[in-house]
Amino acid sequence: MNTTPGSPVASDRPRILTGDTPTGRLHLGHYVGSLERRLALQETHDCFFIIANVHAFTTRATQFDEIRSDVLEIVRDYLAVGIDPQRSTIFLQSEVPAIAELTFFFSMLLGYGRVMKNPTIKDEIRIKNLGDTYPFGFLLYAVGQTADILTFRPEAVPVGEDQVPHIEMTREVARRFNQVFCGVSDQVADEDHLDKGGLFPVPRADVGRVARLVGTDGTNKMSKSLNNAIFLSDTAKQVQKKVNKLYTGRQSPTDPGDPNNVLFQYHDAFNPDTARVAEMRELYAAGGIGDGDVKKELGAAINTLLEPMRQRRAEYEGQDDRVLDILRDGTARANAVAEETLHRAKQAMKVDLGPRSLKFQ
Repeated sequence: MNTTPGSPVASDRPRILTGDTPTGRLHLGHYVGSLERRLALQETHDCFFIIANVHAFTTRATQFDEIRSDVLEIVRDYLAVGIDPQRSTIFLQSEVPAIAELTFFFSMLLGYGRVMKNPTIKDEIRIKNLGDTYPFGFLLYAVGQTADILTFRPEAVPVGEDQVPHIEMTREVARRFNQVFCGVSDQVADEDHLDKGGLFPVPRADVGRVARLVGTDGTNKMSKSLNNAIFLSDTAKQVQKKVNKLYTGRQSPTDPGDPNNVLFQYHDAFNPDTARVAEMRELYAAGGIGDGDVKKELGAAINTLLEPMRQRRAEYEGQDDRVLDILRDGTARANAVAEETLHRAKQAMKVDLGPRSLKFQ
């Protein structure tokens, strides 16, 4: 693979960057939080989707075989959802060296205290019970995420609500770099940084229609690690079984129920028949319909959404080489853009010796 910094794939479309850390298969929370937004933007934007496998090592450094397997599973999930590798760029973080270099440079623009104030970092330490045993790389990944994004100079980043603090940190880095190395005034509005000579746009967070989908435990955000997720690749029976376990606290099917409980949050998210949802909500509040009936209709609605994904995913099961070829092609395109960004950043910092070319055998 050869990439030349000055000749990335040309596109007149505005660009977005988002992606996932390979920690297992993707679930419904990922879908409503970001994936369906990516599908829509694929029609109008130049889309880059990063598989952030380096970040997976921050908490699973000895599980490298599992991380590699998870990378392939996430690509299959992308393809199942409808991401088209001919129209969007799916690439592997570890094979884009410009990201690592920019991470180091950007780390000079953020203080330790600022990184530790990131609420997402604090939440992950708590949820994953890391205590004080996490490696330094766990903190560095927060800086690395700013490089994941800014390497591709996007205007927006489709994310779930929990990732917004990372985007705000990225915005700070973009402003700081443009001010220090490109001479942009600190009085310049975010949207004007490029026009005033900045290298990096100040990207905005593009939060999905459901900012935070609660998991099947009815309390915490949907997460594989909390065992409360409905995966995009679950069978119809698995989906219904998980839906049936949703806890509502209702004692009897004739008791008045809370029409805004987790069951109806899911119906609002996944059942397109809004008239029927409104009817069930009214009956439920009056004790006229039981949890079982509401769960049965919910499971059917979710399975209607997932069935085309299951069919598309089946086309790539057992075909690792085909999935890897998609990653190789996307990573080649990603490196073209990344090398251009790195070269321009080094020029601004006065540390460059000219453009370079990458060659991967």
